[in-house]
Amino acid sequence: MAFSERVSRLKSSLIREILAAAQRPEVMSFAGGLPAEAMLPKVEWQEMPRSMGQYGMSEGEPALREALAAQARSLGLPCAASQVLVVSGSQQTLDLAAKLHIDVGTEVMLEAPTYLAALQIFQLFGADCITVPLEADGPDLEQLRVRLERHRPAFIYLIPTFQNPSAVRYSEAKRDAVAALLDEFGVTLVEDEPYRELTFDGASATPIVSRLKKASWIYTGTVSKTLLPGLRVGYLIASPDLFPHLLRLKQSADLHTNRIGQWQALQWIGTEQYRRHLSELRDFYRERRDGFQAALQRHFSDLADWNVPQGGLFFWLTLKQPLDTRTLLAAALAADVAFMPGEPFFPDPDKHPGHLRLNFSHIDPARLDEGLKRLAGVVREALAAEAA
Repeated sequence: MAFSERVSRLKSSLIREILAAAQRPEVMSFAGGLPAEAMLPKVEWQEMPRSMGQYGMSEGEPALREALAAQARSLGLPCAASQVLVVSGSQQTLDLAAKLHIDVGTEVMLEAPTYLAALQIFQLFGADCITVPLEADGPDLEQLRVRLERHRPAFIYLIPTFQNPSAVRYSEAKRDAVAALLDEFGVTLVEDEPYRELTFDGASATPIVSRLKKASWIYTGTVSKTLLPGLRVGYLIASPDLFPHLLRLKQSADLHTNRIGQWQALQWIGTEQYRRHLSELRDFYRERRDGFQAALQRHFSDLADWNVPQGGLFFWLTLKQPLDTRTLLAAALAADVAFMPGEPFFPDPDKHPGHLRLNFSHIDPARLDEGLKRLAGVVREALAAEAA
């Protein structure tokens, strides 16, 4: 078959495979980063202009770009609407960034662990993924400097606010230090913040891109975690030197993002209705986080260590006796429970056994305890078999 050489690096999405296997109603799933369906807001369509059914601008709806720019400026990010590109979910931002920067063998820098889909995209384009270990408050700065001195990555991809999968939130000091290092070495930053609004302790911090003085940057977000993932509306904001290239790449991928979804997002962004919704969302997920923490203490305290997430949608567990958690999937699904193994969140998965990412936002609280009890039982059986 006359396929491109890139196809040889194409990998299926493990999380999508797990979610497909978990479609049976009896399966208790902790696998996906799914919002709670009870918190998906009711939307109205009656006032949508008929013109929204027509072709639109590649950059996105002008009013939505203005609203997104205003929102970004409130976070300390100096930008104009002309720097905003509305994309088909923030996943498209990663695809565009990869197309802009990556040839086979291009070095890019990532957190370890990092977002699974980003890793999949960058490796598809042939990137050589250099990683920096995460600490409780952000990357190991000594290791970051060493890697920047040794390598010249095309960009660094970071998720500084409630990182997926680890739920780490960078401290103010780490954000300042990272920005200073990227300016010093002239490395482009791709900053991904899908979980910024899902903070449970009220704390916030300005994006790293707002602290840069020299380096180029791309900042990306989405309404998937706060409104409706089905809208497929995300956005990127880029430094002026990068934006024209990203726009042309967008035009080569699709003419424009879903205008109907953009119109719906515009009815919410920056409104009092949206602020109330976000407050309710935080309260709802905080309660689910607390219930999940209590159930983990009951069933996993002797098996794993973890930090209580201060935002986002995930717990990141590290087993006290490491094993390849990918080997647990079949037994877990046989017990009608699904989870996300931790190894695929690393570029070299075989070197990082013993982690689980568990989503707390979607599962019915009435099934939570039983689900974690069964999953703990699967882990215990695997550890016993390994010890035998």
